[in-house]
Amino acid sequence: MNVDTTSAQLAVSAPPAINTNAVSAEQAKAVGKQFESMFLSQMLQHMFEGIKTEEGPFGGGHAEAMFRPMLLDEYAKMMTNRPGGIGLADQVTRTMLQHQEV
Repeated sequence: MNVDTTSAQLAVSAPPAINTNAVSAEQAKAVGKQFESMFLSQMLQHMFEGIKTEEGPFGGGHAEAMFRPMLLDEYAKMMTNRPGGIGLADQVTRTMLQHQEV
């Protein structure tokens, strides 16, 4: 009986795989900021749901209903870009880098 042991030896002696999907700290930070901005935008949209566009600061109507989500996205970006933001981006970045090391 001839047993082929070459494939078993190759599997044992293979070097550990390199994680080619690894992200740099800068990339992780950018993703963390994007996540924080998206989170804040969603929170702001829910906060503004109770305010009718007729009562809004710009006189209401269909145009304000279309403009409001863009305005809230910009508010969220501004809040995220302030030093420290709300702290969510830092936590997301740290968690991404920790999970990458495992």
